[in-house]
Amino acid sequence: MTFNHHQYSRKDIARIATHAMIERGLEPEFSKAAIQQVERITKPGEDSDPNIFDLTDLLWCSLDNDDSMDLDQLTVAELLKNGLIKIFVAIADVDSVVKKDTPIDEHARMNAASIYTSARIFPMLPEKLSTNLTSLNPDEDRLAIVVEMVIDKEGYVTAPQVYRAKVRNKAKLAYDAISDWIDGKIPPPEALGKVKGMAEQLQIQDKTAQIIRKRRRAQGSLELEIFEPKAIFEGERVVGIVQQVQNRGRQLIEEFMIATNECTAKFLAAQGHSSLRRVVRSPENWMRIVEVAKKHGETLPGQPDSKALSLFLAKQHKLDPLRFPDLSLVIVKLMGSGEYVVERPNSEPIGHFGLAVRDYTHSTAPNRRYPDLITLRMIKSALQGIAPAYSDGDLSLLADHCSRQEDAARKVERRVRKSEAALVLSSHINQTFDAIVTGKSITATWVRIFDMPIEGLLSDGVDDLEVGRRVRVRLISTNVEKGFIDFCRVD
Repeated sequence: MTFNHHQYSRKDIARIATHAMIERGLEPEFSKAAIQQVERITKPGEDSDPNIFDLTDLLWCSLDNDDSMDLDQLTVAELLKNGLIKIFVAIADVDSVVKKDTPIDEHARMNAASIYTSARIFPMLPEKLSTNLTSLNPDEDRLAIVVEMVIDKEGYVTAPQVYRAKVRNKAKLAYDAISDWIDGKIPPPEALGKVKGMAEQLQIQDKTAQIIRKRRRAQGSLELEIFEPKAIFEGERVVGIVQQVQNRGRQLIEEFMIATNECTAKFLAAQGHSSLRRVVRSPENWMRIVEVAKKHGETLPGQPDSKALSLFLAKQHKLDPLRFPDLSLVIVKLMGSGEYVVERPNSEPIGHFGLAVRDYTHSTAPNRRYPDLITLRMIKSALQGIAPAYSDGDLSLLADHCSRQEDAARKVERRVRKSEAALVLSSHINQTFDAIVTGKSITATWVRIFDMPIEGLLSDGVDDLEVGRRVRVRLISTNVEKGFIDFCRVD
């Protein structure tokens, strides 16, 4: 059945998203008690603890998506002697406003993350907090946890320190514009030019991030290109779909956040505290990954080896950028998804196979992810020398719950992307497209078209098509409610 494109609007996609959340045990709306609690909160967190440093004078900036209003972290760099660079990362002290076991906290724990769909964002914390009172907004003093690290010439993190501080964001910057500026495509964005010394700041940060990135890749961090299309709206109408690009701005933040997450994990262990770790276990499906590599003419060792896999992926990315997102997806599925576990001090860390790091916690996005808020509270207890905010038993239950809810949130986001794609294509029925085969099962074949980053089901010709084969297809039907897109072969 084909729906008329113009019957659907942003409201319909938001409705589909709401329904998908309820189906998967997530709560789209805040409780009455949470709303009442929000009304009583009128100012950002305050704390008279004399151990809180005043770092409001540093040239802090935030770097995030163009439309992000929930700012979780700020960064600043300082050149030291001998080619060393000090990086400071400030993480919003959300706990100074949202206390454990209050109605707002219960909602955040229930969903465990903000859920982003193009038509509607379902924030983990009410927007009055996440985009204002707990966000590191420009020209506002805010409480934060600061992770300070020295980066050496090889990209190793040394001398990490963790402490509480007051900070002030001097410039709100966006990934894409900053990347274009770093690449020399555009002049400095206005927010960058306005603040004296900020351009130099970002050049130091970019250079440092690339040094760390190089070192991580040499250690076996996997360079994957995951396919994440995003719907574009004009007012109420969906007008297109674009693929989010990996660029220097995103890499800058990614590298600093990975380094910060390692530091916070090690800090808690050094204090003798347990922590909620983010792990991707060594893949059980390694032999299937070996088979995938063999099809590409490459030999991987018989035992899981992230360095060998990393080299294989880097080579494929160069040889065949067109099919690389599909290869990435196959590898990600075979590696298995990440999960949260409790790591006790002195136990052997499981580590994160995809990032090639051994100690890793989620700590840098407490406005958007509940495990980060848990970690923030654990860090504050350690800094204040008081009993941990959560017992090992609490952490264990929360680890399972957050892993489950994160999986549910991913499924909701994927489900909504399918409806958006069906909506965009619904005015293109009977049109033909160049496509590539992206997946195959006993009964079905999936293809991705090149005109837009959209995938659908091929309703015929399942026998002879290998993944990676290019085909010509015609769009035969779309169903926005179910997120179905059906093509048939025309070549």
